[in-house]
Amino acid sequence: MGKKEKGRIQSIRGTRDILPPESDRWLWLEERCRCVLGRFGYSEIRGPLFEHTELFQKGTGEGTDIVLKQMYTFQDRAGRSLTLRPEGTPSVARAVIERGLLKRAKVLKLYYIGPMFRYDRPQAGRYRQFDQLGAELVGVPGVEGDAESVHLHVMLLRELGLSQFTVKVNSVGCSKCRPTYSRLMRERLSDELENLCEDCRERFERNPLRVLDCKVKGCKEVAQGVPPILESLCDECRSQFEEFKARLGLIGLSFQEDPGLVRGLDYYTKAAFEIHHDLLGAQSALGGGGRYDGLIELYGGPPTPAVGFAAGLDRILLSVEKEEVAVPPALPVEVYVASVSQAGREKCFVLASSLREKFRVEVDLLGRSLQAQMKAANSVATRFSVIIGEEELSSGIYTVRDMESGEQEKVPEQDLREYLRRRLGL
Repeated sequence: MGKKEKGRIQSIRGTRDILPPESDRWLWLEERCRCVLGRFGYSEIRGPLFEHTELFQKGTGEGTDIVLKQMYTFQDRAGRSLTLRPEGTPSVARAVIERGLLKRAKVLKLYYIGPMFRYDRPQAGRYRQFDQLGAELVGVPGVEGDAESVHLHVMLLRELGLSQFTVKVNSVGCSKCRPTYSRLMRERLSDELENLCEDCRERFERNPLRVLDCKVKGCKEVAQGVPPILESLCDECRSQFEEFKARLGLIGLSFQEDPGLVRGLDYYTKAAFEIHHDLLGAQSALGGGGRYDGLIELYGGPPTPAVGFAAGLDRILLSVEKEEVAVPPALPVEVYVASVSQAGREKCFVLASSLREKFRVEVDLLGRSLQAQMKAANSVATRFSVIIGEEELSSGIYTVRDMESGEQEKVPEQDLREYLRRRLGL
């Protein structure tokens, strides 16, 4: 329940209401993202907000911070353990198998936009209910898919007018070479356990690679003494990583190698990447992803290569503010229909209803004076007002005022639509 204060119920910590005009910025963000995703051939998938808890335990990983500490898990009335989705990829993988999507096409390009839920410490750009965009490329085994996934993420940011960000890449190995590196890490870290935080001591047993991702100062210092995973890659992973970087170079994408980049999810294999914004400080990650060739098979599907990423829309909007990107204003009201007297109110209501078939129209609903109506029209940046008084009612010829210049013209009712269309350039 929300916190009660003086009889009122407030929103839960880590959630927020997105109100106008901020909601207009969200619409702009989502529209621009969908435009780019369409250019890359991606189609939207909309899944449920909650799934069986096992889906995330099995896929995301029982040893990950998400599963251990951050999931919103509950029992429903049938006694089933359900979880509000903390990320989107497991749900997409489940849908691919359950709905037989691989029978429809050999390659699937799917994206989602929507809320995720994690019990985490709220801070700038991080909420317990947050919005995420994810793009999944299923069925492509080669590095072309890896490079396209990075390119798509970069293009989304560029479409929004962002430029001050850095692409970081790494390889997290595969089932053949990662166990070798995990053993090496345990050997190197065994004498440093007392210098690790409590979380990393747990990670040491479950998945020592996660120590590389810890933000605690002492853990970061210890991790610097561990050889990078790139030195332990098998020939196949090393070759694919080099080819992956070459493909990024072919399309002119600059990047940095980051041997500490391991991602926080167990299903990643081989190529991994993140994009960080240069002006956001410590919490700078805008999104990231990588290859997850074993996830669909883990859920009972056929062996299926896949690669994808997720991007935090809250952080991206913060970056838009930091770079002072000019966000286009919401579409203004095109026509305001105003009444001089009470007698004209009925006609105003009818005319507004008719004009709304073609234009964005407002009409006074409070019975205000003409002066108050004109003030309201200006407050919503109306382009034209149609004024109906006694004379207009009797003649059927309306006064149309250009709200920018103040000029007025008389326009017969039968010509009003065409007049407005022409003046608005539609």
